[in-house]
Amino acid sequence: MGSRQPKQLLLAFFGEHVVDAATGPIRASALINVLEGADVAAPATRATLDRLVHSGILARSRNGRETLFSLTEHGSAVLREATYRVRGPRPFDPQGSGWTLVTFSIPEGQRMLRHRLRSTLTWEGFAPLRDGLWLAPGEVDLAGSLERLRQDLAPNTVVAFHARELAGFPIGESVRAAWDIEAIRRAHLAFIEVWDDPSALAMAPSALTVRTMLVADWLALLRADPRLPAEFMDAEWPAARSVRTYRRMHDKLAEASAAEFAELVAARPATRRRTGSADRPSAPSPTPSAAARPR
Repeated sequence: MGSRQPKQLLLAFFGEHVVDAATGPIRASALINVLEGADVAAPATRATLDRLVHSGILARSRNGRETLFSLTEHGSAVLREATYRVRGPRPFDPQGSGWTLVTFSIPEGQRMLRHRLRSTLTWEGFAPLRDGLWLAPGEVDLAGSLERLRQDLAPNTVVAFHARELAGFPIGESVRAAWDIEAIRRAHLAFIEVWDDPSALAMAPSALTVRTMLVADWLALLRADPRLPAEFMDAEWPAARSVRTYRRMHDKLAEASAAEFAELVAARPATRRRTGSADRPSAPSPTPSAAARPR
């Protein structure tokens, strides 16, 4: 697998442990501790937290000397959009039949909006086919996918169609031009190589960090695989092995990582005393879990 970026890890952490739980804000020191276990230095984590606040995914608050972060309403919506595919039974199967086509026009001065739209389309399995035309397998729920962008998109910015292949006009070459199928295969095999190895359970000091790394890698794989129809794959296509590998490792980590997360949340910073002084918060020392002990 490629190197895990701090943003991937933080989104994996909040999506896996926070978005569906009433945990309250998470201490910056705890987030730094989790990512340090994944070889991310504290300054990189702090800078990424700042960017996620700036983008509206996270909100920052303070309790005494401790900085806290929580998901915004927008951030929760973004992470919940990915939940069905992340946890779904068949994450690499197309949604329906045929193909969804999208074309859009966004002025040069709105580069950030264009980036957000392209990022959303990529997550939904789209790839650029030619001259501003994007293609995705199946019947993509584009209205739902673009809901959080709708207020920023001018009318008729995006035009979309559902289509089917016509006799005499095979789509195979277009599919192979839009997607590097062998690169998708390599992404699956790399995921399996890392996470099918029992030693992966101890690749970080805590099960909570390992589970965060696992989910970050899974999100990257979901983004890399557009869910192409089976006829474009061979009999040895590794997607089903990836699903089994992810679920097996996720199950092995679940109990220990949940216990560590509960301990992390319970270790709240001390509230400010009436005299105005504040106790210095200390990061929790996670109990070594079965998943994190050397074998």
